[in-house]
Amino acid sequence: MKTLGIGDAIQTLGEAARKACDEPVVLTEDGRPMAVLLPIENADLETVSRSSNPRFLTMIERSRTRQREQGDLSPDQVRRRLAARHE
Repeated sequence: MKTLGIGDAIQTLGEAARKACDEPVVLTEDGRPMAVLLPIENADLETVSRSSNPRFLTMIERSRTRQREQGDLSPDQVRRRLAARHE
């Protein structure tokens, strides 16, 4: 993992972004981490924006909690539930 001072990143942000294709680049201010540039693999802008959306993350965590507590649904069970909603 590489680090780069935020003051240096302004002049070389494009270069830092290119380096982030290989490994994360941590941007620091006064030696403290403040942001990170991460490589994106197999993702589009929608995926990236959702992955940092607090409401979406809350929904995913709620779903994971329900799965742990209640177990998985089979594909047939999911189809039946969806069909019942549209009746």
